[in-house]
Amino acid sequence: MSSPSPVQIREANAHLAALHRRVSELEKRLEAAENTVREQAESLIRKDEQLRAATRDIAEAKDREISYLHEKLCHSEETIQKFQHMVKEKDGIIGQLQHRCQLLDNICKGRPLLDKMLSHMAEAERMGPVIDFSEAAVSASLTDGESNCSPSRVPNNKDFSLSEDDTDDQEIDGVVFGTTV
Repeated sequence: MSSPSPVQIREANAHLAALHRRVSELEKRLEAAENTVREQAESLIRKDEQLRAATRDIAEAKDREISYLHEKLCHSEETIQKFQHMVKEKDGIIGQLQHRCQLLDNICKGRPLLDKMLSHMAEAERMGPVIDFSEAAVSASLTDGESNCSPSRVPNNKDFSLSEDDTDDQEIDGVVFGTTV
């Protein structure tokens, strides 16, 4: 084989120099690309760490809020139980007061009749006893069992009382106690 000519050597050297430049340029581009990829990877790692920290903070905040709301719910339920107990007690008191109110209403309904009866009894007491011997005989005949006020007709005057039904329909305006004419 023959040795290459100087032109071929120069062309080969030029070709090698161009190839060397191209390789250097590609190595620089590769290094830049690797740097870019490394920087992007580091950036992604940092962002991932930041997102994990933010997620952890959000989860902790959520857990704290859930705990706070759970405590608040328990406190509210205790308060509701206390209020329900108070309402139950108040309902019992209201029931007792309603019964007492009904009794007072009944007393007030019977009060005019009682006032009238007491005024008639007071009038009868003011009149005093009648000392007429002729009427003593009449009075003795009335006490043999025909008088409405005879002790023999009402053996136990504690058992005698008017019920509310008796007092509603009964008029005693014209009745005078303790006197006979």
